[in-house]
Amino acid sequence: MPLPTTEALPEHAPIDARSARDAALFLLRGQQSALAAVEAASDDIIRGAQAMVAAIRSGHSVVYGAAGSSGLMALADACELPGTFGVSPDVIRVHMAGGIPVDARMPGDTEDDTSEAARLAQSVHAGDAVIVLSASGTTPYAVTLATGAKARGATVIAIANNPNTPLLLAADVAICLQTPPEVIAGSTRLGAGTAQKSALNMMSSLMGVGLGHVYRGLMVNVVADNAKLVARSANIVAQIAGVPLSVAEAALAQVGGHTKLAILVAAGSAPDVARTLLDTHNGCLGPCLQSLADL
Repeated sequence: MPLPTTEALPEHAPIDARSARDAALFLLRGQQSALAAVEAASDDIIRGAQAMVAAIRSGHSVVYGAAGSSGLMALADACELPGTFGVSPDVIRVHMAGGIPVDARMPGDTEDDTSEAARLAQSVHAGDAVIVLSASGTTPYAVTLATGAKARGATVIAIANNPNTPLLLAADVAICLQTPPEVIAGSTRLGAGTAQKSALNMMSSLMGVGLGHVYRGLMVNVVADNAKLVARSANIVAQIAGVPLSVAEAALAQVGGHTKLAILVAAGSAPDVARTLLDTHNGCLGPCLQSLADL
């Protein structure tokens, strides 16, 4: 019996029988339909984010694993976390069947490599959060990695687009994004991929919030490693601390570009007191600023 992600859309003129404009809109509607599946999984996405927070707060890692298009979605999410939220790259790992591609070659047979997945699972530790993706929910590499990681005591977060599949059944947190058949049958880089990307964005962003790396909707733990982000950090410091830009820039220079510390320094704290406050309040700015206001 075919999986829903591999079936053709019923009662529709195929995309190749449409005008270019109609085909483009047909593709867009397919993406929009796929996104509706993400909302239905929001409670499980929240649970996944909480597991990521717990792993990082306890000194463990967040590990991503997948094959093919799902692997590319995982790679994109993982690589954004250090820059956006200041999460150490040392606690983020990405495993992709066949390795991370350096060109357009991405062989399909690597998704069947269960021996490699089993080997990688041995590098997982109890307390890690392991995010495994597979549109079908049956990819051997993904299922083997998930089952191996769970056996080692990790919290397994599975994302799949077909319900009641082996990957979801192996998970501690099962995120089913039940997307409709693809506009181009079986091409899960389309709707299924869009839903996966959206779910990953939501989950990792909620993780950033949970870790205290977002305050008043701003990226207060951003890594300012280029001119654009240096300017953004200065604006964040000025906005939250309520000081002129020149004061914000001086505060950033004083603490080596650490945005949270600079906010507290600009708000009147000494650098060592600011560090103690952040340690005391698990890196959350709100309670730190309230403590300064209460002095």
